Amino acid sequence: MDPALIIRSLELAADRAGDITPLVYGKLFARHPDMEPLFVRDKTGAVRGEMLTRVIEAVLDFIESRSYADHLIQCEVVTHEGYGVPREIFGTFFEALAATLQDLLGEDWTVAMDESWHQLLAELAYFVAHPDQAATAAG
Repeated sequence: MDPALIIRSLELAADRAGDITPLVYGKLFARHPDMEPLFVRDKTGAVRGEMLTRVIEAVLDFIESRSYADHLIQCEVVTHEGYGVPREIFGTFFEALAATLQDLLGEDWTVAMDESWHQLLAELAYFVAHPDQAATAAG
C-alpha cells in the first residue's frame, strides 16, 4: 500500500467535489438502506459530515503512524453495535469512501491507487472483523 496515493486520491476528490459526505453516504445507503433511518435526526448532514471527517482522519493515521486509528476503529465498532449497526457496515462504509473517490477521480484513478485502496480496505476489514487480534497484527 502506498500512503501517498491514498492521500493524493483524497486531495483530488476534495479539490473536485469539496464535501464528499453526501456522495459517500449515498453509496452506503444504496447498499444498506436499513442504515439511513439511523440518521433521521441529522437533518443538515452535520453528523454524517463529522463522522466522515473522523473516518478520513483515522484512515490517514492508519496508513501512516497508526498511533490511534486501529484502536479507534475497534472501539467504534463496539459502540456502533450498541446503536444496531452490524460490524460489516464498517467495511461497507470504507468501500463507499473508496468508490466515491474512484468515481470523482475518473481517469485520474490509477491502477496503483486502486491497488493501494484495495490493500487498505483489506487491512481495515481485518481490524473490524478481528478486534481481539488486531493489536497483535499491528506489531
